[in-house]
Amino acid sequence: MIALAWSGGKDSVMALHALRQRGEKVAGLLVTLNEAFDRVSMHGVRRSLIHAQAAALGLPVYEVWLPNPCPNEVYEQRMAEAVRRLMQRGIRRFAFGDLFLEEIRAYRLRHLLPLGVEVLFPLWGEPTRDLVQRFLFLGFQAITVCVDGRRLGPSFLGRVLDLAFLADLPADVDPAGENGEFHTFVFNGPGFHQPVAFAPGEVVFRDGFWFQDLIPLRR
Repeated sequence: MIALAWSGGKDSVMALHALRQRGEKVAGLLVTLNEAFDRVSMHGVRRSLIHAQAAALGLPVYEVWLPNPCPNEVYEQRMAEAVRRLMQRGIRRFAFGDLFLEEIRAYRLRHLLPLGVEVLFPLWGEPTRDLVQRFLFLGFQAITVCVDGRRLGPSFLGRVLDLAFLADLPADVDPAGENGEFHTFVFNGPGFHQPVAFAPGEVVFRDGFWFQDLIPLRR
């Protein structure tokens, strides 16, 4: 069984899709949450929306709570504790949606392999533009929820991820935002029992990043 590191964005969803296409058993989604804001780390998506997303995908959420700010040693300690808890449930394989950042891959391997688990990168090495185009071709739907203000303006925030969005990106921005230029929330597509319902909330600028709040809606 596999626990998949989960942000709610396109790379996470594509990693889940890839694993399921291979016939792998994904036991649940491992999500890091900010204790101060009750939201997904970095992406800023509300915890309740992540749970709605996971429910639509038919998977449980395994939560890892992090302080704000979070020193590396605290992150590593809490992740190790979460991994050990999941190992007690028989989960010994952990997957990540990383694409090409060698230092991130090496960091994960360095801290996880000593715990005695297997680490998987189902999307590793796929060209990022190809990945996003395949994401769209498959019928997934996503909206941008965070952009790095140093790389993109707020006009890119709250936009549906589509071919027009890709065409508007500056040439030096990765098509998948792999360098942190933008982050997304996926609300529908293959594997979803139903779309995740939400309404746009306020726009916030904090610590150099623009965030689009999404407010969950009841069906």
